[in-house]
Amino acid sequence: MSESTPAAPVVLDLWCDLECPDCHQALSDVRAVRARYGDLVEIRLRHFPLEKHKHAYAAAQAAEEAAVQGQDWPYIEALLSRTEELGKTGEPVLLDAARELGLDVEEFDTALIDGRHLLIVDADQAEGKAIGVTGTPTYVIGDERLDGGKSQEGLRERIEEIVDRRLAARG
Repeated sequence: MSESTPAAPVVLDLWCDLECPDCHQALSDVRAVRARYGDLVEIRLRHFPLEKHKHAYAAAQAAEEAAVQGQDWPYIEALLSRTEELGKTGEPVLLDAARELGLDVEEFDTALIDGRHLLIVDADQAEGKAIGVTGTPTYVIGDERLDGGKSQEGLRERIEEIVDRRLAARG
């Protein structure tokens, strides 16, 4: 999902593993940032599936298919609200979430089989590694990185502080 063009004054990249319990916790921060800043902040999901989560890579591909079908954030939020279920059940959760959002489930299944979104997921992961992302969630705003995988204590306040400073600098 890194193909977007920044339309907002501030871009927040959220490096995320859709099976990660910490990313599930981060969803409340994402919603709070959206509520506070609206269109002033573009939040972009960047894929960083961790090896310890066996369904995260497929979930990242499924999220890309949801984006193609016009439901990226609703789908991402649906998966993040089910990280535990995804870890236990796997791929059926990906298809159930798509079905609940009225997406083309057959197309999801085909996308997971043919791997049409592999390059996007791999590119995000490679870029994340290149800039020092080691865990999820990791927030990157400009050249500032916040690692939510270590601790989410005070994270929202630090995000807002960086965004406020960047918005003020833009005039």
